[in-house]
Amino acid sequence: MSKTVLTNGVFLAALAIGVAGVGRTVTAVPAGTQPAADATAVKIDNFTFGPADVTVKAGSTITWTNRDDIPHTVVSMDKAFKSKVLDTDDHFSFTFASIGTYTYYCSIHPKMTGKVVVK
Repeated sequence: MSKTVLTNGVFLAALAIGVAGVGRTVTAVPAGTQPAADATAVKIDNFTFGPADVTVKAGSTITWTNRDDIPHTVVSMDKAFKSKVLDTDDHFSFTFASIGTYTYYCSIHPKMTGKVVVK
C-alpha cells in the first residue's frame, strides 16, 4: 500500500509541475549572449539625442521620447520619417524595414543630430 501512495504522490507532484508550466515558453540563451531587442529607446534631453548613434536590425522600432522642457522634432534627412512637434514626454516611433543609414535632426534646432544604422 505504501508503494501505491508513493507512486500516486509522485504522479501528483509531476502533474502539479506540468500544470504549473502550461503556457510558459522557455528560450535557452547561450551564456554570455543577450537576445536581440526589437525596440530601442532614444531620449531627447538637453538639446541632444541620446544615444546619438544607434545600430539596429531591420524590422526594429525606435521610439524617441522628449524629456526636455522645450519642444523638438525627429526628421530624417532623406524624408523617410518625420515626427510632429514633440512636447515634454511626447514620443515618436518608427519601424526601420530597410537596411541603410538614416541621419536625422530636430527641425526646430537643426544642430541636434543623430544617426540610425540598420543592418
